[in-house]
Order: sequence, then structure tokens, then C-alpha cells
Amino acid sequence: MPASQPRSRARDRNNVLNRAEFLSLNQPLKGNQESRSSGRKQSSQAGAAGAQNSNPKERRQSQQLPEEDCMQLNPSFKGIAFNSLLAIDICMSKRLGVCANRASSWGGARSMINLLGITGHGIPWIAGTLICLVKSSTLAGQEVLMNLLLALLLDIMIVAGLQKLAKRKGPYDINPGLLDYLTMDTYAFPAGHASRAAMLSKFFLNHLVLAIPLRILLVLWALCVGFSRVMIGRHHITDVLSGFVFGYLQFRLVELIWMSSNTCQMLISIW
Repeated sequence: MPASQPRSRARDRNNVLNRAEFLSLNQPLKGNQESRSSGRKQSSQAGAAGAQNSNPKERRQSQQLPEEDCMQLNPSFKGIAFNSLLAIDICMSKRLGVCANRASSWGGARSMINLLGITGHGIPWIAGTLICLVKSSTLAGQEVLMNLLLALLLDIMIVAGLQKLAKRKGPYDINPGLLDYLTMDTYAFPAGHASRAAMLSKFFLNHLVLAIPLRILLVLWALCVGFSRVMIGRHHITDVLSGFVFGYLQFRLVELIWMSSNTCQMLISIW
């Protein structure tokens, strides 16, 4: 044992790593460890402070985003039904627009369909009513014609007002004609030709004595005028159907405010 101790001491002396200039290689640096630990602590503290500062914003976003996502991803049944019907309406209207342009399947019949649409325009009907009113010599005829003129003017104003509110465009990009600009019939909803045709047919059926074949032809004319607007691409199917409904409501309105014979004679004398 005494001999082994001097040998171990001699080994330690001869070992190069035990010298003073190489001691730093065998021992870890305390300064680096402390700086690393302090850096970790500062970064953890900064992260905790940032998390505390960002927590209110994240909480607000987490409270708002689910509701918005639920409204977008889970719409109501009414919204789904409305969007589905609107998509079907647009698709069917585009398919039925067989005379929308010259290149369409029925493009050669576009002129005939436009002529049918003119029969339901407001300007020819107002002009014809005024001519008949001037040539009429009976009080009953003048009364009917004056109320017909009132119905036509109400139709133009009501349809123009509803179209300005809705501002719905047709299934095809077709510019309105000159007569359409004169009656302010520039948008699609509701269809002015359809409302006018429905109102006129109901007006004539109530106030004129017509045979059954003429009554059938009058109803068919109103239907053809309405759906001709779909064929040329100016209106959707729902625009025409709503036009028929508004035309009937306008007829009921004219019946409520029906002008008597004396009122008509007074207006004619002023005119």
C-alpha cells in the first residue's frame, strides 16, 4: 500500500490534463451554465408575460369565432331552402332562355318572341287606351277606359318602384330596349310584362262581356307574354310568377279605388 501511493502520485504528476492550463477542459464552466439558465428563465418569463397579455385577445377571438363559424357552416333551414330554390330558379331560367341571343337553339324565333312581348308593354296599351277614350261616346265606356288608364299607370309606377328596390338582374346580360327605359322597366324582379298581362286579362274578364273562347285566349295570351320574357333571357321564372301575383293585386287595388262615372267625366272635362 505505501508503494502504490507514490506511484499514483507520480501518474497524476505525469498526466497532462492535470496541469493548470488544462483544468478548464475537465471542469464545466459555471458562468456559461448560469447565463444559459438565466436566459432560459428570462425567455420563460417573457413567454408567460406574452401569454398573459395575449390571453384576453385570444379569449375574445375564441368566444367570437365559434359563433361565426357556426353561422357559416350551420345555416338555418330557411336559408338553405331559399338558396336551393334560388339556384334551381337560375338554372331553369338559363335553360329556358332559348331565344336569349341569335346563337341560341331558338335564336331564329327571337323576333317573333319580342313581338309577343311588345303586346304586353305599357306604352302601346296607354296609347291605345287614350285613343279609345277620345273616340268613346258612352259614359260607361269612358268610365271603364278611365279606370283602365289608372290601372296601367299604377302598374308602371308600382313595378318600377319594386324593381328599384330589388335591383335583381336577369339570367342573361341583355340591355333593355327603348320602351323599357320609357317605363323604367330596367330590372328583372318583378316582371313588368307579366304583371301588366295578368292585370289586363283579369280586368277584361271582369268588365267586358266575352265569349268563352275569347276568355281562354285572353288567359293564354297573358301566360305567353309572361313566359316569353323568360325565353328571351330578360327575366327569371320567379320574376314572371311574382309578376302575375302583383298584377292580380294591382287589379284588386283598382277595384277598391274604382272611379265613378261622375269622377271620370270631371277628369275628362279638365283634360
